[in-house]
Amino acid sequence: MFESGDGGIYAELLRNRAFQQVTPNTTDALFGWAPINCTSINVIADPTPLSDALPNSLELTIPSNFSGQIGFGNEGYWGININASWTYNASFYYKFPSASDFSGKFIVTLQSSVGAVYASASVPISGSTTTWKQVIVYLTPSSSPVSTTNIFTVTVDGAGTIGETINFAMFSLFPPTFKGRANGLRMDIAQTLYDMKPSFFRFPGGNNLGQSFSTRWQWNATVGNLIDRPGRMGDWGYVNTDGLGLLEYLHLCEDMEMEPIMAVWAGYSLNGASLPENDLAPYIQQAIDQINFVIGDSVATQPGALRASLGHPEPFHLQYIEIGNEDFFASETYTYRWRDFVGNLTATFPQLKFIATSYPFDPILDPIPKQYDNHVYQTPDWFAENALYYDSIERDGTYYFEGEYAALSTNASDIFGTDGRLMYPNMQKSAAEAAFMTGLERNSDIVFAASYASLLMNIANYQESNNLVSFDASHVYPSTSFYTQQLFSVNRGTEYLPSTPPQSGTLHWSVTHDSPTNTVIVKIANAAIKAEVMSFELPFNNVHRTGTATVLSGSATASNSPEAPEAVKPVTSQITTGKCFTYVTPAYSVNVLRVVAK
Repeated sequence: MFESGDGGIYAELLRNRAFQQVTPNTTDALFGWAPINCTSINVIADPTPLSDALPNSLELTIPSNFSGQIGFGNEGYWGININASWTYNASFYYKFPSASDFSGKFIVTLQSSVGAVYASASVPISGSTTTWKQVIVYLTPSSSPVSTTNIFTVTVDGAGTIGETINFAMFSLFPPTFKGRANGLRMDIAQTLYDMKPSFFRFPGGNNLGQSFSTRWQWNATVGNLIDRPGRMGDWGYVNTDGLGLLEYLHLCEDMEMEPIMAVWAGYSLNGASLPENDLAPYIQQAIDQINFVIGDSVATQPGALRASLGHPEPFHLQYIEIGNEDFFASETYTYRWRDFVGNLTATFPQLKFIATSYPFDPILDPIPKQYDNHVYQTPDWFAENALYYDSIERDGTYYFEGEYAALSTNASDIFGTDGRLMYPNMQKSAAEAAFMTGLERNSDIVFAASYASLLMNIANYQESNNLVSFDASHVYPSTSFYTQQLFSVNRGTEYLPSTPPQSGTLHWSVTHDSPTNTVIVKIANAAIKAEVMSFELPFNNVHRTGTATVLSGSATASNSPEAPEAVKPVTSQITTGKCFTYVTPAYSVNVLRVVAK
């Protein structure tokens, strides 16, 4: 979601690192950067840019009347986390527009906003460097400040460089990353998601496919050397660097052992425009190339060969392709767009499964979709009341992906408004979502995947609240809905056990059996204001007398936040079980009971 890739799970610490998609010679082009001491910095359209993809550079002009260190700093994404146990990889390119006899050094630091230096490195430079040269330094801080109000700086000696001009491009500052991937993921955010044991990842993100034809996400602009990625104006009003590109998404899936669900842009953009059918051919080809980058032969296909050249000669695993995103907004054109995209993609990749993003069977599509992506944002009451939604769906060979769902608000008349909108998930909401999730699990014969949305929120800058995981520059804050998702994910069975159907609008359950461990797993959601007593009779002859109950519970408004990050967490305790036993479910709770039974 907003600031969830750049400034979020993508570990790059510098904001506006390559001056992508900005207007030169404007103050706005300098966002994230500030001069140090009496100097002038400006973003220019460089006459000899670092690459065609990165036409802009940062111009540093040294005044004629200053001595001491002079340069510029970057504040990061609302702060930089400095940790003495880490070594940071810093880099940038520089050149002198005109040759000079200058000889000196850059001083590269990590320091506080008031000048306390935590790490420093010096790099010799020469005024004879008139073509781009990359500088790489490693910074190991001497201490770990509590505050993240820190900056990355590059300075030179003002007295020795009087009157000089130096151009800079493509800065980068990386801490250690999740599983040590180069250009990888922020460790704490990625580890939090990994601890949830997710099964799949949908990318490049739903609405991230594109606000317009010209700014749509294009796979080939997101792979290869970072200096060859132009970035794009993202759909949420800020520039995407595309450092987190197609290959990084695939690495994410591999490193977290997840199934990829990959979307292709299908001729519709968020601005409401749809391409006419006669114009679709090049975009269909681009989708074919995108898929071939993932699974194409490294010899027979050019995209596959490109993948191999980037270090992954073997095809990635892929079986699901989503055709567009939320095409119920343009259902009148989806009829021909679905037909043309799926017809051509099926001919090329008959082994793949294609997911439709219109409303199920509205409009009628040809070929008939075998998979639909459903999105629902509603109130907690709606989720509890609709826990049986899929129970009555006809078993006709159609499968469903609950691709986005969340209880966003308590205001049924204005779900997306501010009145009633939840800042952070709370137990009223999470218990209701859990009720709905019992229905997803109970109907897993037709519901093949489900995912909460939105996933990540930078608390320093966001457009939508109520996300699964919140974070700032140094901390991660799992929500009550995160723990709900985790409890369902790490407590899966291998077969579903029929039980008495739920009757209440607030108490719901699902029962599974895990054959390898001979364990019965009962998931219970109580979305009511009071506790409920449940009775169980297990269809096994040999049932242990004790089991465990892992419970997430609290008041209706109980939530986790930066001020109280661990206010609500699951608690596991031993319970008395047997072939027949009773259990009291607390109000506003998510419960997982586990008992060995043979």
